[in-house]
Amino acid sequence: MESQSDRQIIRRRLDGNRVEWVHQIPEVVAELEGISTDELQPLWEVTGDVLDDLFTEPPAPSAQVEVTFSYEGYRITVGQDGSATFVRPD
Repeated sequence: MESQSDRQIIRRRLDGNRVEWVHQIPEVVAELEGISTDELQPLWEVTGDVLDDLFTEPPAPSAQVEVTFSYEGYRITVGQDGSATFVRPD
């Protein structure tokens, strides 16, 4: 079983309006990997419209919605408040 110490956990706060978050996620992954976003699979190919729908028409803040998905070797959780966690196994 994988322990917390076996994983790299990075926390970020996504900035700007929610529509921009879809573009910021690949930027964070590219920064963490030391590569260009051009080298990454487009995020929409992985998540479809799920993130766009969540960010353009968010539920009430009291819902505290989070979405978790895998992208480019990271397990990413994004909250409707802009909090984002990027977890990569070592």
